[in-house]
Amino acid sequence: MDSPLHLSQSDGILEVTLNRPKANAIDLETSRRMGEVFEGFRDDPHLRVAIITGAGERFFCPGWDLKAAADGDAVDGDYGVGGFGGLQELRGLNKPVIAAINGICCGGGLELALSADILLAADTATFALPEIRSGTVADAASVKLPKRIPYHIAMEMLLTGRWLEADEAARWGLINHVHQSDALMPEARKLASTLASGTSSGHGEDKSHKCNVSNGSSR
Repeated sequence: MDSPLHLSQSDGILEVTLNRPKANAIDLETSRRMGEVFEGFRDDPHLRVAIITGAGERFFCPGWDLKAAADGDAVDGDYGVGGFGGLQELRGLNKPVIAAINGICCGGGLELALSADILLAADTATFALPEIRSGTVADAASVKLPKRIPYHIAMEMLLTGRWLEADEAARWGLINHVHQSDALMPEARKLASTLASGTSSGHGEDKSHKCNVSNGSSR
């Protein structure tokens, strides 16, 4: 079986490609592996920036693997260090992470993307939190999303499950930039190179300040 993650490193940049055909959904094993990878990124002094993206052109990540759940994966199981997808609860990650969103980004996949610092998207990408349609709640997104985009837009997404096209997502500030599909990764790598040329300590201070402000404090 192919590895669920494709990893590459160059000039201080780690690329993590979620590779679980057909939709890049995340099961417990993949989540634990992602946590190990991002923990290693955090602790490696030679790595300065990470990019997370999805394999293929249709899906970035739809979140939880429902087929794996039907086969026995527990929804409240061990997601590993960093929580679901390895990023959301990873402590001490004072290095920038870029999400290069290449396609459908919904549910837990959107929560994963929101855990990155800078979000780039292909012009074919779409975004949603469809959990409400099955009678559940997008736990992490219900906290994060209203802090990222206008409250009324966030609540519409959370309460109706409606989809946003990439251009609208950028208009509301959900993502930073929209690129043509074939330009997404080159642009992500260009941005990563710019970030990697800065000081890691400076990035760490910026991220720590961001976390303090979001928690209602400042140093």
